[in-house]
Formats: sequence, C-alpha cells, structure tokens
Amino acid sequence: MAYTLQIGSIRCHIVDDGRQWVDGGGFFGLVPRVLWERVVQPDALNRIPSALRCLLIESDRGLILVDTAQGDKLSPKMRQRLSMEERNLRLVSDIRSVGFEPEDVDVVLLTHLHGDHCGGSTRWDSDDGSPGPVVPTFPRARYLVQRLELAAASFPNERTRGTYFPENWEPLQERGLLEVVDGDLDLASGVRTQVVPGHTESIQVVWVESGGESLLFLGDTCSWAVHMERLAWIPAYDILPMHSIEGKRNLRRAALRRDALLVFQHDDRVVVGRLEPAEEHRVRVVPVIQEGDDGP
Repeated sequence: MAYTLQIGSIRCHIVDDGRQWVDGGGFFGLVPRVLWERVVQPDALNRIPSALRCLLIESDRGLILVDTAQGDKLSPKMRQRLSMEERNLRLVSDIRSVGFEPEDVDVVLLTHLHGDHCGGSTRWDSDDGSPGPVVPTFPRARYLVQRLELAAASFPNERTRGTYFPENWEPLQERGLLEVVDGDLDLASGVRTQVVPGHTESIQVVWVESGGESLLFLGDTCSWAVHMERLAWIPAYDILPMHSIEGKRNLRRAALRRDALLVFQHDDRVVVGRLEPAEEHRVRVVPVIQEGDDGP
C-alpha cells in the first residue's frame, strides 16, 4: 500500500515491494531474543517479517525513486526461503497506484547495493516473469550509487558475498545507466543525500526539506523504529557497528531539531514516525503512520 506525504511543496510517496521473512537475529544482532521479541514476535523458524519500502519523490528535477527493493528475479527456492509471493511486482504496482509508470522515473538513488535494496533495479525481459535477458526496470532513469559501495559490491569478501548480486547493477553499467558518485549530493531543490557509514561503508540516507518541514528516509542506517530509540541495538548485518551507533546518534539529533518525519524501511509496524524526548536523555518514536493505516 502506498502512502503520500506533502513535505512543504514536495510530494513524496512511500511505495512498497511486499514482505520477506528473515532471521530475527539479523536485525537485532547481539540483543537477546528475550528482549527483541517484545517488539516483534518471531515464527517457529525464528524469522520476522521485514517490509520492503522505497520512496518516490516528485521533485523539480523529475521523479526520484529511492531504492528498488527485492524485485522479481529471485529463484523459486529463494522466494520460498523468504516466504515471498511467487510473483512480487508490488513496487511497480504501488508506483502505478500513485499515477506513474516505470518510464516516468528520472533518477534512481540506491542507498546501497544489498539485494533487498537494489534487486528491483533490473528485471527479466519476459512477459510471464520467467528467467531471461536482464533489462533495466526503469529504462529512462539514471541510477546513482556511491563509489565505495560499488567497489565493495564488485569485490565482496567472505562476509558480504551473500548480499551482493551483480545482475542487479551490471546490466545498468553495460548500458551506461549507472552513475558513480562520491559523497553527499543535492539531487533537487530540497532533496539531498547524506553518507552515514555503519551498515556499509558508504550507505546514504535521503533528506526532503521544504517550507520548514522535513522528512528523513533512513534506509538501513536505522531499519526499525526501536533501533532509533536504542542506539546500542545494531543489526548483525552492519559491517561497522560502532559507526552505526554514532551515525544514529547524529541523525537522531538532526531529526529532533527539525521535528522530521522518519521513514522506516523495514519496520513491519511503524511506517513513519517522529521523535520526542524521553527521560534520561532518551527518545521515543511516536508513530505517525502504522502499517495498514489509511494514510497520515
């Protein structure tokens, strides 16, 4: 289900690529299950539901899509493992539900190149979704990726090899659609990126700011609302966990100053929230949109 937010003069749509079920320990790392299961109940296989949200921004420089989620190129075995539908197509359907087609997207900003964030960048060129030649899902778009992220994905190590899949970006390189950038970017008026190392060395968040209002798309710098409340709760996926803590601390301060709306990419319950101070210099996330709501 898509949710539309007006940030000053900029319209944003939170679009969805469905759900996948992943091991709870991945998202909560060293946190004992007896603590994190108070937030989300795992199934018999210790798996929890993970949302796959992306952000579509109507900017003065065209339509910007932040991340492309998992996409439709997964094998039947992988779909079964993740408990995903046989055919997903949720992201393109959600984009269409707010009045746009894949050909309308001008820029795809990839926060990083893990499969559940860039898998939808390409698709099989077949009418029935069967394996075939891989082509861009958004054929007119420029796809932007950080230089260090592309290097990490192109030369993975033993730990990261299972998270990077070349078929998600190499076809874009071959067609000259992949643009390598280095550092923070101004994408459009009121739309900018910020590199926040932690989950990967050069993962980036996206700020949308207009008319005194702010929205922060956190991506995997803070996957769940509780991760923003509890700085020490770091996913096992993060390759630089101490950087993750400091990155969240700084984003938390910035979000409080701006009273920003926070978009949580993987939280199965809280779609959008705001921070408010709590006791002993802590913060809590106040939900603004919860999964299943009609809107803000």
